[in-house]
Amino acid sequence: MPKLGLGTWYIDDDQVAQAVRTAVETGYRNIDTAQAYGNESGVGEGLRTAVVPRDELFVSTKVAAEIKDYAGAVASIEKSLEKLGGYVDLLLIHSPQPWEDFRGGDYFEENLEVWRALEEAFDEGKATAIGVSNFEVKDLENIINGGNIVPHVNQILLHAGRTDTDVIDYCQRRDILVQAYSPIAHGAVLGKPRITAIAEEYGVTVPQLCIRYALQVGAQPLPKTANPEHMRTNTQLDFRISDEHMEVLTDLDERESI
Repeated sequence: MPKLGLGTWYIDDDQVAQAVRTAVETGYRNIDTAQAYGNESGVGEGLRTAVVPRDELFVSTKVAAEIKDYAGAVASIEKSLEKLGGYVDLLLIHSPQPWEDFRGGDYFEENLEVWRALEEAFDEGKATAIGVSNFEVKDLENIINGGNIVPHVNQILLHAGRTDTDVIDYCQRRDILVQAYSPIAHGAVLGKPRITAIAEEYGVTVPQLCIRYALQVGAQPLPKTANPEHMRTNTQLDFRISDEHMEVLTDLDERESI
């Protein structure tokens, strides 16, 4: 799996194909989408018309958070595969709870039903890897104890000032790759004095600093952008943040960082 991916959240379906093509031309080989983004069709078009063949790209999508039954998950997976070219490299459960009850009920049995559909997709070669998103430790333990396959990935919100070390440590002990979505905190870190000052010390932009931060905590960042120049600069990460600065970025008060 390529170390840096392109997130496509909030990129409209009629614009995302060009964003995908531009990203691939820039050097990206990892494209992330979801049923909830409403842009799988556009992503699929971008993949079909990209300058490199599909088998050189790594594509992820997610079963909608509201789907919490086996039959619904099977049907939704098939729809996603139709839009994205017949298979994906990574298939995720988008959230342990429906969004309207996010961080509410446990949904342990329901998630195991959805996970069974993902395991079948994996066994049938429709997904090269399977995993989850926004799962806390208790949700991961439910899947590990009740399923047949340990999730390959847990995609979580991770950025300076919001680093769930408990989840990261748990995943790393079990060889579950952590992906960091919104590593630039939806853009809210831009203009924050402490982060800006650290970025200036390294001669980099705030987004570059934040993406590098995610890499150094052991996560795979998925910055979202449709801007070609931002796509290019986001890949320029040939620097290392000092241990002292990593501690500062980790310990930022979330109100300051976002």
